[in-house]
Amino acid sequence: MDYSKSGNPKGARHNPRGPDHTQKGAPKSVTPPRETKEQLLARMKAAAKAPAQKDGQS
Repeated sequence: MDYSKSGNPKGARHNPRGPDHTQKGAPKSVTPPRETKEQLLARMKAAAKAPAQKDGQS
C-alpha cells in the first residue's frame, strides 16, 4: 500500500505568490515638528488667560 497517497492532500509548496505579495505597505507617516519652548510657553500663557469653560456649558 502506498501511504504517501493517504490522508489530506499537501498544500502547494515553493510556488511563487501573486504580484500583490511583493508590494509594500502604505508610505511611512511623517511626524509633525515639535514646538519650541517659546511656542509652548506662549500657548500655556494664552490658555491660562482664557476664561475657564465647564464641560456641560458652551
